[in-house]
Amino acid sequence: MAEHLSEFVVPAAAAGQRLDKFLAEHLSRPQPGDAGYSAGVKEEIESADEIDSAEFNEDGEGVDSASIDPVPASGLSVSRSRVQLLIEQGDVQVNGRAEKASFKLRGGESIRITGEPHPAPLRAIPEDIPLNVIYEDSDLAVINKPAGMMVHAGSGQSEDARSHGTLVNALLHRFSKLSATGGELRPGIVHRLDKETSGLIIVAKNDRAHAALGEMFASRQVRKTYVALVQDEISREKGTINAAIARDPVRRTRMTTKPLENARSAVSHWEVVRRLTTRFGRFTLLRVRIETGRTHQIRVHMASIGHPVVGDTLYGGAGQLTDQVAAQSASSRAARRKLQPERLVLGRNFLHAAHLEFSHPRTHKLVTLESPLPKELESFLARLEGPGRSSPPQKRSGITGQAISPAEAEQQAEAEAEAEARADKQRPGPARKSAPASKKVPGGKTSSARKGAKSAAAGSTSVHKLGTLKGANRD
Repeated sequence: MAEHLSEFVVPAAAAGQRLDKFLAEHLSRPQPGDAGYSAGVKEEIESADEIDSAEFNEDGEGVDSASIDPVPASGLSVSRSRVQLLIEQGDVQVNGRAEKASFKLRGGESIRITGEPHPAPLRAIPEDIPLNVIYEDSDLAVINKPAGMMVHAGSGQSEDARSHGTLVNALLHRFSKLSATGGELRPGIVHRLDKETSGLIIVAKNDRAHAALGEMFASRQVRKTYVALVQDEISREKGTINAAIARDPVRRTRMTTKPLENARSAVSHWEVVRRLTTRFGRFTLLRVRIETGRTHQIRVHMASIGHPVVGDTLYGGAGQLTDQVAAQSASSRAARRKLQPERLVLGRNFLHAAHLEFSHPRTHKLVTLESPLPKELESFLARLEGPGRSSPPQKRSGITGQAISPAEAEQQAEAEAEAEARADKQRPGPARKSAPASKKVPGGKTSSARKGAKSAAAGSTSVHKLGTLKGANRD
């Protein structure tokens, strides 16, 4: 029989809860009189699929969950997956019997924990996974990470879920050498992005570069700018959210801005790119620059002011958008079901790390890099706005859902002018004089149609360039 590690009685207030959910919450809270559950079931606090950006301690070194010392029962952070592993191993007994994780409690049961979880070991092995490397030299590389890829091995009960398909696996295959500062499981990793956040991430190839970059992140010398689509309309043009962030003491996969003792300072600056009024509702496209890099910083900050990121269901964002115009036009629920209004599903967070600016750790030259919106985000924006875009035009900010090149704009204007000229010739009555679009007018100026085309083309910026992002980000 395994060593007896903890035994307690289920309170009446827990009636109706699942066994695994109750244990995860119960073991994460201080338990007066507990025998002490120090069996190493602490959660990997910074699990890879729950990281939004970098976290650093006062020395500028990335927080490494693998190096966090075991804590007593009053400070444990126990994940639900670890509890489920305990239950599967038969190390949790309810009234002397092994029960399933889904077992519903009634209150008053006696629970005994007789072992500790033994998850599959984490490994960092090379895997031939394509990488979009947008910058590389002998000291560092910058990768354009896709949504859906974890940065390093972390959560998940099976070995495949924990150790494969990550950015680290791909880096080990692509590069012959990476910095060892982050440890064996996180070679080269200076900062991190959430699994469902895409965009730019810096990788260090040697320890010297890693230390210098870490110091830059810690001292807020790296400019990180994201593009985010949030729900509802934000009336102000720009603003700053200065709210400390801590791990939610009840829902351990979430962060919170509630005042807690272990909260860490976090500052986000946002600026409106444009507002969208669509048949799916109102939204605001933002540019967000973060001074700090706390876990889920942008997501929890935007949710704290009532504007969660679209697709971010963890913080209240909609995972599915419904055509409200069509839905509201139906006279009854039956009519609405028959009508089947269009629905948009994104399947990820509308959050993209679009801009990085930092001093090179060896040459000290300024490195400025940008990443365009991924195709799935461009496509989502286009479907959201639809062909009859109803939102008022906003000032050009370098990010646009629909754009044409200057040459295309001029060709379009010339075609319209020619069509108008042909129409004039076919009308009855005196023939109306109409100069071709390319004809010179007095003073050496082009015709109004072509002049208008040039003006329109000058005001159009391709979404693939995110053209003015660099200049517009400076506050």
